[in-house]
Amino acid sequence: MLTEAGLLPGALQKNAGLKFVCAPAQLRVETTNSVLTRAADKGAVLSIPINHFEGNYTCDAETLAQLRDEDRVVLRYVVNPNGSVDDIAGVCNEGRNVVGLMPHPERSTSELLGSTDGLPLLRSLLSV
Repeated sequence: MLTEAGLLPGALQKNAGLKFVCAPAQLRVETTNSVLTRAADKGAVLSIPINHFEGNYTCDAETLAQLRDEDRVVLRYVVNPNGSVDDIAGVCNEGRNVVGLMPHPERSTSELLGSTDGLPLLRSLLSV
């Protein structure tokens, strides 16, 4: 939705393999310079569920270079489950106040749910 509205660069397409993916994913925090990751540790690996059929992030080479150069790749998959370019799981806009990601941090906020790894991301939002 955020890419379709032009709030974030790139697009989402069907997963590689054309299958719905619902599983925990290992994500690496690539930057703490975003509204979603400021309370996380750069380089931390988080286990956060994914649940999607169209989660394959794509963009052209110029956009990818810009995202890398501007430190706007927020999260990357440790093991890419859906074919996303450069293992990207989340990106932010130039203002760093809009973040789009396929993983669901709200589903990893309690040991009852299997993990609390989503808490640093949600705490980041509360500190805005």
